[in-house]
Amino acid sequence: MKRKLLIDIAKSLLFARWKQTLVAAIGVTFSITMFITLLSFMSGLNDLLDGLILNRTPHIKLFNDIKPNKNQPVKLTTEFGSAHHFIESIKSDANRQSIYNSEAILASLKKDKRVLGFSPKLTAQIFFNDGSIDITGAMNGIDPIEESRLFHFNDYVTVGNSADLTKISNSIILGKGLAGKLLVNLGDVVQVTTSKGERFQLKVVGLFQSGIRDFDDVQSYASVSTVQKILSQPSNYISAIQVKLNDITLAPKMAKEYEQLYQIDAEDVQTANSQFETGSSIRTLISYSVGITLLIVAGFGIYNILNMMIFEKMDSIAILKATGFSGTDVKNIFIYIAISIGIFGGLVGLLFGFGLSATIDQIPFNTASLPTIKTYPINYNPKFYVIGIVFSFITTYFAGWFPARKASKIDPVVIIRGK
Repeated sequence: MKRKLLIDIAKSLLFARWKQTLVAAIGVTFSITMFITLLSFMSGLNDLLDGLILNRTPHIKLFNDIKPNKNQPVKLTTEFGSAHHFIESIKSDANRQSIYNSEAILASLKKDKRVLGFSPKLTAQIFFNDGSIDITGAMNGIDPIEESRLFHFNDYVTVGNSADLTKISNSIILGKGLAGKLLVNLGDVVQVTTSKGERFQLKVVGLFQSGIRDFDDVQSYASVSTVQKILSQPSNYISAIQVKLNDITLAPKMAKEYEQLYQIDAEDVQTANSQFETGSSIRTLISYSVGITLLIVAGFGIYNILNMMIFEKMDSIAILKATGFSGTDVKNIFIYIAISIGIFGGLVGLLFGFGLSATIDQIPFNTASLPTIKTYPINYNPKFYVIGIVFSFITTYFAGWFPARKASKIDPVVIIRGK
């Protein structure tokens, strides 16, 4: 009963100065609206950038790296074996780039329950013949079905379909920039020359656009079998295995495990993209910092309004205390006022934040470098809304607690005697 009475008194004080109350609520609403919109947009932008890189990057890449042999002849001699060696201009060892025993490795990965899927890959350096001009390029041999399932390859094929690589023999998908240099389109035939001087004719079945211009100017894709044929290699010849895991956080640990198990080089996605992940973390941190700053500014507004309200309501506070209300009761009244402003402004801010985010999500965003993006990116993560309302409650509570504490210490005798 007493709490209901305190709430009724708080309600009366709120509506007695409804203009100031509305200003405070609008401040909270604006802060929450911008907090939600900013986080949703920045998080959506991070997801977009992550998608450009991480969605097409294997969680673990297995390959044979080109590097000098650590065991040089001078180390094997009895005379100089224990000495410190200064060796320059070392040539790489004679090991081939292809993965040894690739079929057994693929079979082992297929049984590993931690692995979502894998895709073999083979890369060849070639020249595209354009009359008397040879354009340097790279041809990637892939399994188009697995590449699309695991790394969204088909999403970046703007003309044609990646599945045609397996259906049509001697076919190729060109980067859009490379196709522009060669002046070819769907259905045309291009001629390529390998580093050994052998020439092949391939039919263009698609155009690829990654959003990275330098990449699209040199890259092309064909099936693994087509690239093996061009390089005159057997069917088990592959230079890399791209592995995607069910849990990306296991990548560093599993990369080391695969290195020891298969005696092969392994690179995890965290190592390959450490700088990119740092950029995403910094952008997220800035978004939270700006949003929380807005809420704190709104809290100062509530603090000032409650201070003014206490100053103007000294007589009312004195009468309340003279009629039996304790200092705690008076403090609770003003805390109720602050929390009411915070909750009302916060809930309205959540609605406005969602509405503004949805509006931004419908704004067209068309750029040649990002063919799969049609509108501005927005992330509707419920976590942002929970964080927003919680911070709204905490900020307004403390904004009301200090003035309420001041009001609870008012001596009614001094106020009445002064009047």
